Amino acid sequence: MTVRAPAVAGLFYEDDPARLRQHVVALLDQVAGDPGPAPRALIVPHAGYVYSGQTAARAYARLRPLRERIRRVALFGPAHRVYLEGMAIPSTDAFSTPLGDIPLDRMALQRIASLPGVTVSDEAHREEHSLEVQLPFLQQLLADFTLVPVVVGRCDPDAVAVVMDALWQEPDTLLLVSTDLSHFHPYQEARQLDSRTCERLLARKNALTGEEACGAQALNGLMSTERGKSLDMELISICNSGDTAGDRNRVVGYGAFALH
Repeated sequence: MTVRAPAVAGLFYEDDPARLRQHVVALLDQVAGDPGPAPRALIVPHAGYVYSGQTAARAYARLRPLRERIRRVALFGPAHRVYLEGMAIPSTDAFSTPLGDIPLDRMALQRIASLPGVTVSDEAHREEHSLEVQLPFLQQLLADFTLVPVVVGRCDPDAVAVVMDALWQEPDTLLLVSTDLSHFHPYQEARQLDSRTCERLLARKNALTGEEACGAQALNGLMSTERGKSLDMELISICNSGDTAGDRNRVVGYGAFALH
């Protein structure tokens, strides 16, 4: 069995299994009350846990009642480490974190490998953090599940939507889009920019740019799917690194959404 090893354990999140689980549980425990409607999709940030973990946890808490129901997660996130035209899927059998291995749904990956814009590239996945940082939350909250990881580069929204729709048919599949919002603006300017981006998302706009969200290509694809156009969409939380663990001169924005 071939396994994609963790690339950012010890950097974006704890590399010790016990400390990592404790941190994830602590973040989730801060989210109390009614989890709200069961989501069919989530949009979550992907910075280090000290920066965006609280925002991500507010979205992930929605999965508590679905522990046994969700059997597969289709995870889409942007390419940070390599230039990528289209979408990349891995050839490996599993993705690993300090909490263990997550099996990939090889049949689903083979099915989407023939779709336009999809290539097989382990290089695109090897050091990519946007997908990896989501995995410990999923491992803590879900029982047995498989993963379909897709790195999205420069790509037409309709092509991304075709891949998402191909994976999103079964009711036991959660669609997960990983993205941060604006990058490296002063605090107040970032708040204004991110507020406008959230308004555009809630209005189902599918022409976001990388300046508005680093996962814009995946978000545009989600907004182009049939379900993305029709499901109720809820803004769960928005903040930036100036609210959590960073200074306010150059901040990164984070937003969490649920589609249900």
